[in-house]
Amino acid sequence: MVDRTVMPAINCIAELNIQKPVKKIMPNGMMLNIIDTGTEDVVKLDLVIGSGQLNQKFPLQAMMTNRMLREGSSRMTSSEIAEKLDFYGAWLDLSSSVNNGFITLYSLGKFFDKTVEVLANMVKDPVFPEMELRIVAESNKQVYLVNAQRVEVMARKRLNIELFGPEHPLARYAVQKDYDNLSTDMLKDFYRDNYCSDNCTIFVAGKVTDKVVERIEECFGKSPWGDNRNMARPVIPEPRGMARKRVTVEKKDGMQSSVKIGCFMPDRLHEDFHDLKVLTTMMGGYFGSRLMKNIREDKGYTYGIASGIVTYPENSVLIISTETANEYVEDVIREVRNEIDLLKSTEASKEELNMVKNYMLGDLCRAYENTLSVTDAWIYVLTAGAKEDFFDKSVESIRNITEKRIKELAEKYLDWNRMVEIVAGNV
Repeated sequence: MVDRTVMPAINCIAELNIQKPVKKIMPNGMMLNIIDTGTEDVVKLDLVIGSGQLNQKFPLQAMMTNRMLREGSSRMTSSEIAEKLDFYGAWLDLSSSVNNGFITLYSLGKFFDKTVEVLANMVKDPVFPEMELRIVAESNKQVYLVNAQRVEVMARKRLNIELFGPEHPLARYAVQKDYDNLSTDMLKDFYRDNYCSDNCTIFVAGKVTDKVVERIEECFGKSPWGDNRNMARPVIPEPRGMARKRVTVEKKDGMQSSVKIGCFMPDRLHEDFHDLKVLTTMMGGYFGSRLMKNIREDKGYTYGIASGIVTYPENSVLIISTETANEYVEDVIREVRNEIDLLKSTEASKEELNMVKNYMLGDLCRAYENTLSVTDAWIYVLTAGAKEDFFDKSVESIRNITEKRIKELAEKYLDWNRMVEIVAGNV
């Protein structure tokens, strides 16, 4: 009989097995990545476009081109697209990032031949109707106006501006007038320049039968589509920061202040990147982190504080982020610096590092335990320009990093004098 008064042993995760895709080049040259993982009759298809916000000539151009694909095609209106997908129990998600566009279709396998046909018509022959554009633009503008009053959004945008410089593409943000200036011609131009079979990759996961593969090939892979050309990779300029230590963004009626502290880190292909993820997790990457224990649990200055590395093409940024009462701003910043100094001066205990390792390995397993979520791992590898052993190296780093290595990384990268402090609120 099991003794319930004795805690079971904690076993380390030996390895992380993320099923690799089977690659198939379709007749038109498009790459199809097949991950047959499912027993349930569900299929997830991801179409990854190799262009994003860095490729746009006008604000919102990439995001709105992607968003408007569902608003009408040569054969269907927006309502007909929505009704068809709803009738077949499918769900569609459209999103855009700095350097990619994403279109994701979730479908029952028995109706996949119908839903993928709707998707193909949307993607290959959109019309970008003017009336729908005005409705979508106005809706997004209202979301922007609400978010623009949030101190967290103010601080986040200001941090990138201070680090990269106001003219850098990673620090340029849409303003209210940009929503009004959107036109169908802008979207058609971006679509023509970026949406084509030569610039797209497909991932399919779930219960992937031969019929599913054949249908994808019929809809997307038989012949070239779009205006195929040699796609020029956008040139990303060097950051030209503002060289200011503390920047305040005033919001007179703010009940709380948002505090963000950041500095540049190596990009995700750098040899130190995986080890730095362990360091930032120990500092503020989970509920038992040092920043949470000190600033939330002990001092009570905030409900939550976190640190993490945000990745961009050719750059990464360490961000320490929290919201606190206006009167605690200086106390929070002081305690953040104290924790950074402690990481640099004293080695972590073996028990603390083991806790961080177990958390990170468990988090990796949770992220990719679902049969449909496995594609997210390989899409990340593709869009990051990483090698297939990226996650193996991540696990190796977590398992093998030492207390001494954590201290060395803190001494090398956590330079308080390089960190920019942003405070947005009534301060």
